[in-house]
Amino acid sequence: MCTLEKRGNIFVLTLTGDDQHRLNPTLISTLRSHLSQIKAQSTRGSALVTLAEGKFFSNGFDLDWAQKNSRSADEARAKLVEMVELFRPVVKDLIALPMPTIGAITGHAAAAGLVLALSHDHVFMRRDRGVMYMSEVDIGLTFPDYFSVFFRSKVASPAARRDLLLNGMKLKAEDAVAMGIIDSAYDDAEKTVDAAVQLAEKLGKRKWDGVVYGEIRKSLLPELCDIVGLVGAGVATSRL
Repeated sequence: MCTLEKRGNIFVLTLTGDDQHRLNPTLISTLRSHLSQIKAQSTRGSALVTLAEGKFFSNGFDLDWAQKNSRSADEARAKLVEMVELFRPVVKDLIALPMPTIGAITGHAAAAGLVLALSHDHVFMRRDRGVMYMSEVDIGLTFPDYFSVFFRSKVASPAARRDLLLNGMKLKAEDAVAMGIIDSAYDDAEKTVDAAVQLAEKLGKRKWDGVVYGEIRKSLLPELCDIVGLVGAGVATSRL
């Protein structure tokens, strides 16, 4: 599951426990509930840090859940489609948050788990353990429409997208930095989280207008906003 902690103006969202933090309807619902709470409690100077306990940041959709709760292969596929559509609003919620967001990849991040991590404005990763990996090409699944748009919007380099999405490369932190997928790498999980919190505190001191910040973010991701159903609020009035 996950927990939400507020440290001053900094929200810390943590995927808890030592499991794989697979995204099933229960976890997705909890994430959305916490993100709604964060948005409602946001003020000037707010920021979000998302991290995870254990070996995994998130290992994507919970395929075991789909199989265990189905009586046939067709029903299992329907459960997967259900999770895919339930997760779409999580991406939307993160893009719409009126504050800077920092993802601290403290373990393996795969498939939808990597999408969750990269949905943040800034992404840090530990270099001593963990990889990022889009497993679909290896396990025989195509991408949902919004995943394809997501990676076109978030990963600028066509070569990086090819290696990650078509070649199924398992990227360590320093590889991901070199390819421009994440911002920076740190020696271990503790240092990764510390760096994320420090950045959140630094950005929080700017006391930006959250609505303006969120609108600028959306303006940079028009195709992604369109496919997740996120409409801009228009031009805000300047304080100058």
